[in-house]
Amino acid sequence: MSPTITAKPWNQFTRDEAFDMAKLRSDVFFLEQRITEEELDDHDRDAQTMHYWISDRRGFVAYLRVVVDDDAAAEHRGVPHSIGRVVVRPDRRGEGLAKNLMQQAIDDYGHLHLALHAQTYVADLYRQFGFEPYGEPFEEAGIPHLTMLRPPAGA
Repeated sequence: MSPTITAKPWNQFTRDEAFDMAKLRSDVFFLEQRITEEELDDHDRDAQTMHYWISDRRGFVAYLRVVVDDDAAAEHRGVPHSIGRVVVRPDRRGEGLAKNLMQQAIDDYGHLHLALHAQTYVADLYRQFGFEPYGEPFEEAGIPHLTMLRPPAGA
C-alpha cells in the first residue's frame, strides 16, 4: 500500500505542518549531516514552490520540494525547475519513501526539464527517474554533490 502524499504551496500550510517540515529538515540536515549553511530559505515561502511530504503520527517522515528559480537556471542549462531538500527521517529509511515522493513530483512536473543537486551517494536514486549527471562533482554544504538534469517525458 502506497503512503499518502500531501502536496501544498506554503500559503496552504498549517502551523503544525510548517513546524514539522522545519523539524525534519533541521534534524537531518543540521543535526545528522552537520550542514552549517542556510537550510530554510525564501524558496520555502515562494508561491511557485510545491512541497511534498509523507507523515505519520510523529510528524513528517519524508519531504521534498519543487522550486522554480530563474536565477539558478543559468547553472542548470536553462532549467528553472528543480527538486531539492529530499529528506527521510532516519527511523523510516529503507521503506522507499523518497522514491514515492520522487515519483509524485515526476508525475506532476515530468513534462518539464528538471534539475537537482544530488549528494553523490544517492545519485543512483535519481538515475531511476531519468536524471543524468552533468558537469564536474562539487561540494555543497561540505558534502560531495553532482548536478543532475532530467529531460521532459517523451523528449
